[in-house]
Amino acid sequence: MIEFERSLEFAKELDLADPLAKFRAMFHYPNSIIYFCGNSLGLQPKTARTEIDRILKTWEEIGVEGWFHGSKNWFSYSDDLVNSLARIIGAHPEEVSIMNSLTVNLHLLLVSFYRPTSDRHRILIEEHAFPSDQYALKSQIRFHGYDVNDSLLEVKARAGEHTLRTEDIIEAIDESIALVLFSGINYLTGQAFDMEAITKAAHAKGAAVGFDLAHAVGNIPLELHDWNVDFAVWCNYKYLNAGPGGISACFIHKNNFEKDLPRFDGWWGGERETMFLMEPNINPALGASGWQISTHPVLLLASLKAALDVWDKLEDLSLFYKKRDLLTGYLEFLIKELGPENYEIITPSKANERGCQLSIRTLKNGKKLFNTLIDRGVTVDWREPDIIRVAPNPLYNTFEEVFLFAEILAEAVQ
Repeated sequence: MIEFERSLEFAKELDLADPLAKFRAMFHYPNSIIYFCGNSLGLQPKTARTEIDRILKTWEEIGVEGWFHGSKNWFSYSDDLVNSLARIIGAHPEEVSIMNSLTVNLHLLLVSFYRPTSDRHRILIEEHAFPSDQYALKSQIRFHGYDVNDSLLEVKARAGEHTLRTEDIIEAIDESIALVLFSGINYLTGQAFDMEAITKAAHAKGAAVGFDLAHAVGNIPLELHDWNVDFAVWCNYKYLNAGPGGISACFIHKNNFEKDLPRFDGWWGGERETMFLMEPNINPALGASGWQISTHPVLLLASLKAALDVWDKLEDLSLFYKKRDLLTGYLEFLIKELGPENYEIITPSKANERGCQLSIRTLKNGKKLFNTLIDRGVTVDWREPDIIRVAPNPLYNTFEEVFLFAEILAEAVQ
């Protein structure tokens, strides 16, 4: 256990001992002094432009033939990317599909996994679930003819607490629950949920279980296959650094492949061997790719490839998580050193209950404090009514930056 110190020299010593220090040079760093907003948009890999230009060059030189020819044909472009994502989320490659955007994927998988009946029609979510998830779930409930006020249930924090207890989540799962849909990490509080325990409890009551992993993928260890999660959706542009609005992905456990699940079909979800026979009835692909509908946007795949190429260079993912714990732990230590008069950290202190993000609840003049940080060249983000989210990324942020952020925060408070 490292004993932290509030000094620039100590921070620099941690950076000198950092086994991931070389990864910072793989990213373009923006003009801000400190970029702690990878929980919203990760930085650009330096190879992103090269990968996108390669697609453009192929299009320029051979046009439609690029689907099957060129330095890397577009038809199979996503194959290696699926393998990279599967390693990060703890899945089999056939359980991963790269497609669409997060909320579109959520809707598509709700078609398959939200099957309400008169006795079992409720969906259980966490308090402060991401708004887009709430909108999607409410619209699905209404589509099936049920009342949102009755069918959408929230697990709330206990009085005086900011985060949820696992036992309260499990206790809320009963035979009326058709689907449990939680975040892997709550976007507002930064709390990481016990996905394995939630999945086991949901299945024991006969409910399906899915997760929105937007803030979890590339942030915390995941073992979706071994945990028997039914499905998951996520974007790739936060901790995975695939670019603004980058293509998203989903996970579907192979236990569900042989089930007679309803789903919406499109030709890109068909078997590759028979796709171009253009038959009137689809021969669906076996695996998560069978949930695809439309042609891949290849330029977005190129951006994702650049991001995953960086992750592929990180052969031991545990090094990422160890640095994450040190970075976030040092950030927490320094903030608490400044005193509790102006803010409180509402993210759990235990390393296994959080990822990179700390959510700071401001007690007075919060928006003014946030604007001062921005003016000082610190990129963080604000969530109404009073929370500043701070997220140093182990791939490109340093301990020196954490120290400097704390110093700027102390000055901003004054």
